[in-house]
Amino acid sequence: MPNLLDRTTPRVAASELVAAGGVVAIGAAFLLSPDHIEDGPVLCPFRRLTGLPCPGCGLTRSWVYAAHGWWRESLSSHPFGLFLVVAVGALATMVLAARWRRRPAPDLNALARRPLVLGVGAAWLTFAVVRLAMCL
Repeated sequence: MPNLLDRTTPRVAASELVAAGGVVAIGAAFLLSPDHIEDGPVLCPFRRLTGLPCPGCGLTRSWVYAAHGWWRESLSSHPFGLFLVVAVGALATMVLAARWRRRPAPDLNALARRPLVLGVGAAWLTFAVVRLAMCL
């Protein structure tokens, strides 16, 4: 007879949480109107306190525009918005494929150390510093 106390609940991997959060955020972008996204309140705490943009400022607008096919506006709101939408989709696909095959979810730390991800991170940081310097 199996011991019911020995059963452990499988842990949810960080990549699964990030993928789920990203998919929910992209789903929410479909619900917001691109016609009025510029009229909304400033949600970024850093920008509210300093008046300066953080590295992620503009991503919400970029995702809303992308969700509605407004590519030019998406890129102008944040040049890394479309890339991040694709990255979330790729991560969600990898997580679902791992679940389907009953394998462990992708290791988020290992994914973050890949040269492509490091290069995009460096480009994003450079963009953020240049944008911040232009606002000063």
